[in-house]
Amino acid sequence: MYKKIVFAATALLCSSLSFAQDKPADTEVWTPVPKVVTPGKASTEMPSDAIVLFDGKNLDQWASVNDPQAPANWIVGKGVFTVNKKAGNIQTKKSFTDYQLHIEWQVPANITGEGQGRGNSGLFLASTGSGDDGYELQILDSYNNPTYVNGQAGSIYKQTPPLVNACRKPGEWQTYDVTWTAPRFNEDGTVKTPARVTVLQNGVLIQNDTELQGPTQYIGKAAYRKQHGACPIKLQAHGDKSEPLSFRNIWIREL
Repeated sequence: MYKKIVFAATALLCSSLSFAQDKPADTEVWTPVPKVVTPGKASTEMPSDAIVLFDGKNLDQWASVNDPQAPANWIVGKGVFTVNKKAGNIQTKKSFTDYQLHIEWQVPANITGEGQGRGNSGLFLASTGSGDDGYELQILDSYNNPTYVNGQAGSIYKQTPPLVNACRKPGEWQTYDVTWTAPRFNEDGTVKTPARVTVLQNGVLIQNDTELQGPTQYIGKAAYRKQHGACPIKLQAHGDKSEPLSFRNIWIREL
């Protein structure tokens, strides 16, 4: 019995030390680098059965993540809205399960910084809690801007790099067209089927029915840790020092 207790204590200590030594760089992947593909012109017209999430006029379909009863205080003007870092993340008032989503985003032409500090935001395909909880499709200026490949634009952040780099230059509008299949859980909370996603960036396939390992983790490996159903969609107000991103023409079709 004494040996069993010592063994268990040693294992627990080793596990704790391993966790304490984890750092963000442990889950950064730098190679192979996705090849660059120059995108063509993509269609942006909305289908007849779509739900409009932003029509260029207001953010009535969105709320603050910090307080879902409060408005989304990002900046609206000239048919677009721009990140307001002081207001924090925003999310849709409505929750979704499976869907097709179209969203357009723009990195400012005068963007500064490098790596993850250059036009950083995120599209959380399902927001499972406050802060940055959820499943993140990375938004970043990845036009001639090297970073770890599972953190560049179009990656499932810290999980799966994009198939190719289809980014346009800063100042030009980009599109994501997303087909999202939410995870399903058994009654005991275990995963029945994991989340899956297909993404086109600027009309180019960058995620092909990709299986997600769980919600986004900045430090450590992703894993499914809690059961959930339909969730809001979230946009991130990242804390980097570069100029904030803008968004327009957002619509969704429930599947």
